[in-house]
Amino acid sequence: MTQSVVVQVGQCGNQVGCRFWDLALREHAHVNKKGIYDEALSSFFQNVDPRRSDGAGGGAPGSRISALRARAVLVDMEEGVLSEVLQGPLRQLFSSTQLISDVSGSGNNWAVGHHSYGGVYGEQIVEQVRRAAEHCDCLQCFFIIHSMGGGTGSGLGTRVLKLLEDEFPDVCRLVTAVYPSAEDDVITSPYNSVLAMRELTEHADCVLPVENQSLVDIVSKIQHMAHSGKPGSVIKKDCTIISGQGGVSRTEKPFDAMNNIVANLLLNITSSARFEGSLNVDLNEIAMNLVPFPRLHYLVSSLTPLYTLADVNIPTRRLDQMFTDAFSKDHQLMRADPKHSLYLACALMLRGNVQLSDLRRNIERLRPALSFVQWNNEGWKTGLCSVPPVGHSHSLLALANNTCVKSSFTELRERFVKIYRKKAHLHHYLGVDGMEVGGFNEALSSLSTLIDEYSQLDSTRTAPTQDPPRLNIAT
Repeated sequence: MTQSVVVQVGQCGNQVGCRFWDLALREHAHVNKKGIYDEALSSFFQNVDPRRSDGAGGGAPGSRISALRARAVLVDMEEGVLSEVLQGPLRQLFSSTQLISDVSGSGNNWAVGHHSYGGVYGEQIVEQVRRAAEHCDCLQCFFIIHSMGGGTGSGLGTRVLKLLEDEFPDVCRLVTAVYPSAEDDVITSPYNSVLAMRELTEHADCVLPVENQSLVDIVSKIQHMAHSGKPGSVIKKDCTIISGQGGVSRTEKPFDAMNNIVANLLLNITSSARFEGSLNVDLNEIAMNLVPFPRLHYLVSSLTPLYTLADVNIPTRRLDQMFTDAFSKDHQLMRADPKHSLYLACALMLRGNVQLSDLRRNIERLRPALSFVQWNNEGWKTGLCSVPPVGHSHSLLALANNTCVKSSFTELRERFVKIYRKKAHLHHYLGVDGMEVGGFNEALSSLSTLIDEYSQLDSTRTAPTQDPPRLNIAT
């Protein structure tokens, strides 16, 4: 069994990460009734002896659970969220050495997070990751979770990404990045996001971009369904999909429902690493199969059925509808419409009681309505995990490498240029050691090049006989 290490950076990264740990424990508890430390648990948890200060000596798979310790490093340059973790229901999952914090925060400044705190805490963070990696029999993947709009998540998160590439060049780096909405209350978020984008493009193997506005829209639909007054539309209480109490503290917080959706994305993408299945997908296979060009590694994700996210107890729709929904713009975690753009590759990761014949039939049914790049018409990656989300019979995660991401990236570039043209707030960044105005120009150029690369591919969709610009993309 392979193992992975999770690195949570910033307030958003830690809140999403803690939702993942909370929900993952509930899934494992539902399957593992005997309290045995099995291979499924070993993928993201270490079995430790709580009497030992180094947290070792808990036993190999097959032994009784002594105490579970998450394979994670939690980083935030403000103490608030990490203090809540130490006092909350998940406190026993982490030792104090796994939590790294400061007191003043990054002031919504990418440069402070990347250069200032990166220089001070970078090696300490990598050392904690190294310790977690040493307890892995087969380290397969790093999950980095952070937001793009703030200072710590975007700045320090991308600094850690580069350090992990230097220290573990052969281990897949999969990033879940939460993008701010256009109405974000952090006025410098376009700077932070574009500066971070350059690092993600250069140093990540895969990025799962999630937009705040899409999460808001999905939560609104969930609430509408839950309060529609229709017979049977009630919230179920026995499922890992419910937002619950947030995992960090025992009280519900405003962003818990949104964080819960991202945590369920992580639950689904890691399900094959945690449980058995007839068609399991190794995490490093995602990059291998869905990323034909190194820089074009941004994957649009969708979860379906949507009602499972809300635990709304309405009659289960036909299995075919679940597949149809996965390609609908209403189920995407970005404001994008992949069905009407060009696919470079697509993965369908199913959980629960779904037959391979159902999967193949639906691919054949949907294929004619989807545009795939000419040289990868068979670009489907599929996975079947036998363990469904708790309380439900099946679920589907679709990951699309699709040119539709360029619209969101173009909007982000426009917001960046709007304030950069006036040099607004620039002095806050240039006052940080290591930050120069050239860094802004390089980040903008990197994003523009990325958009152009997607546009060049997209242009082949309307001209099927035109050769795809492979050499231009690959360089």
